[in-house]
Amino acid sequence: MSVDSSIDDRWLSVGEIAAYLGVKRDTIYKWIDRRSMPAIKLGRLWKFRKAEVDSWVLANARVSGGVEQDA
Repeated sequence: MSVDSSIDDRWLSVGEIAAYLGVKRDTIYKWIDRRSMPAIKLGRLWKFRKAEVDSWVLANARVSGGVEQDA
């Protein structure tokens, strides 16, 4: 199993999804709260499916060049 296929098959942490998208962890928390980013909360931890986040990014991309960061 390659690294790419294993990342698709597991839940990702806030840090992992932030690194994948190239944004700060704080931006991820804001997107969850303000933009309904697909995530599930397990106890105190947020978890993400890469495919769901990819679909969400594409659906929410702005014509100006991508999902706006709430820095």
